[in-house]
Amino acid sequence: MRDEQLIEAIERYLNGEMTAEERNAFEQLRRENAEIDSRVVEHQQFTALLRQYGERVALEKRLNAIHQEIDVHAIADEVTAHPSWIVQLWRHHHSKISVAASIAIIAVLATLFFSGYLNNNNSYTELGRKVDILNNSNKKIIKSINDIKSAQRPLPSDKYRGTGFAITSNGLIATSYHVISGADSVYVQDVAGRSYKVKVIYNDPQSDVSILKVVDSSFKNLGQVPYTFKRSESDLAENVFTFGFPQDSPVYGDGRLTSANGLNGDTLDYEISVPINPGNSGGPLLDSKGNVIGIVKAKETRLEGVHFALKSGYLLNAIKNIPEDSLTKIPVLNTENTLANLTRQQQVKKIKPYVFMVKVY
Repeated sequence: MRDEQLIEAIERYLNGEMTAEERNAFEQLRRENAEIDSRVVEHQQFTALLRQYGERVALEKRLNAIHQEIDVHAIADEVTAHPSWIVQLWRHHHSKISVAASIAIIAVLATLFFSGYLNNNNSYTELGRKVDILNNSNKKIIKSINDIKSAQRPLPSDKYRGTGFAITSNGLIATSYHVISGADSVYVQDVAGRSYKVKVIYNDPQSDVSILKVVDSSFKNLGQVPYTFKRSESDLAENVFTFGFPQDSPVYGDGRLTSANGLNGDTLDYEISVPINPGNSGGPLLDSKGNVIGIVKAKETRLEGVHFALKSGYLLNAIKNIPEDSLTKIPVLNTENTLANLTRQQQVKKIKPYVFMVKVY
């Protein structure tokens, strides 16, 4: 019997297309001829692999359809800080990676079959060895990704968290230097829970101010910043308020400007009576008209009820000193205050999208 006739007979036998007499005769032939019996088993295994391939393709189509309906990136941003790019890749596409690996294995099988490489038992032995190599390689990749995921442990949250606020609509953010000092990576999270990778582009340790730049492609322009930055010093007893992230949700606080100088007469800072907690550092201090007059500090002072804020003039100096090669264009600060005639509730509601939780890793 020629090879083509044998393959045809095997397919008819496995598909149940033989008559009872033909089937009995073929089974007798299998019992008498070990080579033919082996060919039947091999063909049966190969067709099973092809069926699995079809199921994998169908599964990938279903996954693609689901993926198009769900904004995976938005969900990930809302529930966790950004991990490294390889962990993001695994989280978003691990199903597809598995499917792709399986398809790669099936492609090897199909290539070997149609090239005539699978016509004997030795070839199947060699094929099995290569499939094992592919499977082991796939397992090593998955293990490496899992190891990286295990290593990406956030540092204790309270100690490495602060507040920042937008300087411009295109992603420049001010915060305190002591919030981000020594960081390996920094992210900011808005009030909606969306996280963005940022780059530290300027530090002034003496004034305790840093400027961050959003470098995440998912970030969208915020629109015109509603507050302005006061250039002159504010008056004693002026009503002031803060908005920041000492907790996972934003916290509002108000009080008075109690001294034109900081601790031990430090002229960099104001003394304020606003309640301040760890996490408030780097947040904006605003006056009753909605002008930013300083950056809140939450450092330990050993003086109960006494808190401080860096004067806005030093923030403006820091903005002027940002290296030009760190910017795509010179920052243009807002000169139109749209908060001045609003109630305090309206002011807070309007500044919410411009104040961020700063997460340090």
